[in-house]
Formats: sequence, C-alpha cells, structure tokens
Amino acid sequence: MDFIEIAKSAQQAALEIADIKTELKNEALNKIADALEKATDEIFEANQKDLEAAKGLVESGEITQSTYNRLKLDDNKMRDMISGIRDVANLQDPINKTLLARELDEGLILYKVSCPIGVLGIIFEARPDVIAQISSLAIKSSNAVILKGGKESVNTNKTILGIINSTLEKISGFPKNVLNQVFTRDDVAEMLKCDKYINLIIPRGGNKLVKFIKENTKIPVLGHADGICHIFVDQSANFEMAKKVIIDAKTQYPSACNAVETLLIHQEFSAKDELLNALEQAGIKLVFNPDSWAFEYGDKILAVKTVAGLDEAIEHINTYGSGHTDSILTSDVQNAEKFMNKVDSAGVYFNASTRFADGFRYGFGAEVGISTNKTNARGPVGLEGLTIYKYKLKGSGQIVADYVSGEKHFTHKDL
Repeated sequence: MDFIEIAKSAQQAALEIADIKTELKNEALNKIADALEKATDEIFEANQKDLEAAKGLVESGEITQSTYNRLKLDDNKMRDMISGIRDVANLQDPINKTLLARELDEGLILYKVSCPIGVLGIIFEARPDVIAQISSLAIKSSNAVILKGGKESVNTNKTILGIINSTLEKISGFPKNVLNQVFTRDDVAEMLKCDKYINLIIPRGGNKLVKFIKENTKIPVLGHADGICHIFVDQSANFEMAKKVIIDAKTQYPSACNAVETLLIHQEFSAKDELLNALEQAGIKLVFNPDSWAFEYGDKILAVKTVAGLDEAIEHINTYGSGHTDSILTSDVQNAEKFMNKVDSAGVYFNASTRFADGFRYGFGAEVGISTNKTNARGPVGLEGLTIYKYKLKGSGQIVADYVSGEKHFTHKDL
C-alpha cells in the first residue's frame, strides 16, 4: 500500500474512532498492556537485534551515542511503558467534554465540546517505547496515527506495533487502521506533503530532525527543536539540596531533552567551589567558556556561568534557552515567584530537578512529546494536547433575521 492509501485509510479510521465509547477504548488499552507484558521476551529479542546493528551506526557516525542510549529497552523502560498504558486507560476520557455551555436565547444553546484532532503524523528517532506511548494516547483521545520510526529501531518498532494491532483486531467494534506504521525516507517526504489527510505532525528526535520537519511542511508541527535547560542556584540556595538536584538533572539520564545543560550560579552563593567540586566528583565535566551558551550536550557535560543575580539569570535563560524547562534553587519564595513568572519556558520549577518534565511524571499516563509551542499544547503533551474543540449549537428553529430586526434579543447567559 502506498503512503496516500495509508493516509486515506487513517483519515477514515479517525472519523470512525471519534465516536466510539470510552469503555471500548479502555478495554483496548488494558488488553494491549496485557499483550505487551506477555510478549516482553519477544520485544527484548527484537530490541537486541536493533542494538547490535546500531553499534555500527555509532561507529560510522550515522547516529550519536546518546541516540544509541535512547534505543535500548530495559526492564525499567518496559515496566514504565506498560504501566503508562494502564494509566492512560484509567484517565478520564478527554473527548466530548463540555468546555462551555451558553444560552444565546431561550431554546438556543451553544456548547463548546472537546473533540479529536484527527490524523497525527509521528516521526521519531530511537525510543521504541514511543510506539506504545503514542498508540495509547491516540486511542484514548480518539485520534488515528501514522508512525515513522528511525531505521535504528525498526525491529523493535515492528514488533511492538504488531503486538498492539493484533490485539486490536480481536476487539469487536474497534475500527481498523487507527494505528499505522511506515518505514522509508520517501514515506517521510510524502507525510510532510500530505496536508489533505494529516492534521498534525509531531516530531520526536534531535534538533536537525525537528528543524527539517518544520521547514518542509505546511502541516502544523507540535514539538521542540532543542532541550537547553537551565538551573539557577540563587544566593540563598541550600547546598545539599542544590548538589542533589543538579546531579540528578545532569546524570540521571544525560541524553534526555529535560536534562540540565547550563548551570547559573549567583556570585554571592557561598558554597560555589564546594558545589562545583561535588559535581565533578559525580562524573560531570564542567565547561566555563563554551563556544555557545545555546548548546545541548546530551552527555555528562555542564556549562557553568557565574551571574550577578536573579535578573541576569532570567535574562540569560530567555536569551539562550529553548523554552523547555528551567529551575531555580532558592530559599527566597519571592525570587522563586519572580523567576517562574518571568522565565518564558514551558516548565518553570522551584527547588526541583528539570527531569520532572515528563508526561508520565506529570500524571498524564504517557506523553506524545514535549512542546515549546505557544499554541494548542505546551510542555509534556498528554491527552488534552491531542484534542481540539468544536461548537455545537442546539436550537428550535431560530433564524438570524429575527435578531437583526430586533424582534428577538440574545440573552448570552452562561449555564
């Protein structure tokens, strides 16, 4: 089947899944979680094939070491992936929620109601657990998807989506072709041109991938190109807390987009030397004169800058940051509030690691990605970010001419 046929079938599936019951969606999700749990060994076997092949891609420079790290599925990732699907099943259905109810006149009621976006095109690198995350969110939010993973994870991707789709085929009443997968660069080119059938593109990958997609499609794109996250250590920060939070934000998963990349330290912070020494002891390489302050290392490397105070820290972040996630460590609540109000990022934190910027940790069950956009969805994007709304007007034969002539008058009363 060529890409256009896949896109057409996905559009038809989107129309069908838009009207299915919550109970059917939840049944599908729970059965998918059970099936993946039973097939853990099969999935790990496929992932091992991808890891073996990816070693050569790292050596040839086709993919980075951080991409290789994201490719690996382990027991923790598998557990989180499966529990994330069950969590999504337990979440409230985001579709057909009344967002506004307004009486325009007696017997003429306007409703603003949440609805699916339609067909989502997902392009991602490595991270095979993305397949399960996005599939579960798409099902619960009543969207259809076309998934295109990187060649480095093709065996894992095929195996996971194969298990998911074989499970869905056995569920009576569940639409066909809701979850689709393509594999080639030509498919990506076709996807980016396919604004007739695809409503939103979501890229999950490195800076080059996201920029390429944004520059080569008319379809709206939800995502972020960079994860240049900051932590500012204020003058009143607690040393032990600062050490713990920064080490977590840099070393817990260095290649993640929410890992800290730049550390700003108040010039009056008394334990600066002790803090920097502790970071080096934790295996972090410190860079004091980087070629660029707007650089995402994706490794245990941390740019460090001493600043005169809170205002300079905020200015630096708003100048060089990527609008992803930034944190202040301080005992001064007023400084924390000023930081969180003035830093223009999707996530602004007070005394917490930037690594919390994650849909699973936010209680979204899973995430389709992280957005630094300022339209529709921002930050970790869960179910609500995959919905839009429509207006439903319920009348009893009213016509506009009566209101233009003054025979009738609007009440505009919120219900």
